Amino acid sequence: MEIGAMFEQIPFAAELGIEFDEVADGHAEGRLPLREEHSSNPGGQIAHGGVTFSLADTVGGAAVVSKSESVSPTIDMRIDYLSPATADLRAVADVVRSGASVATVDIEVYDADDHHVASARGVYKTGGQGDETPWTDGTDVEPANGDGGQRSEE
Repeated sequence: MEIGAMFEQIPFAAELGIEFDEVADGHAEGRLPLREEHSSNPGGQIAHGGVTFSLADTVGGAAVVSKSESVSPTIDMRIDYLSPATADLRAVADVVRSGASVATVDIEVYDADDHHVASARGVYKTGGQGDETPWTDGTDVEPANGDGGQRSEE
């Protein structure tokens, strides 16, 4: 299964409406159509910070998986909110470091009016999960590298 399609099927991402335009070689681009229930303002359309954060984390995670080829859960994420998002959101993520155990990703979030909404940096686990993980239990998803997420020292 293509990585973007796999991430679109994550129940929380699907609930938010996150869609992917591109995922390959440590780079990902995704978008989130802003709906009324995403707003933090009862009288207007301003994206709640959690919606912006979730888009950044999901797109960042897809960028990492395109590089690590295995389950890569978030370890840490920091975000700077730069302006209110009043239109559909899009995020662009690039892996800036990918090691045997962690990857670092920079993510920029913009709205449809091209306002720079947020900058984020995420750290994701890239190895050592083994065959049994909560992220793959009950699914037909297997680590893409075929070794249960383990890195070979050979």
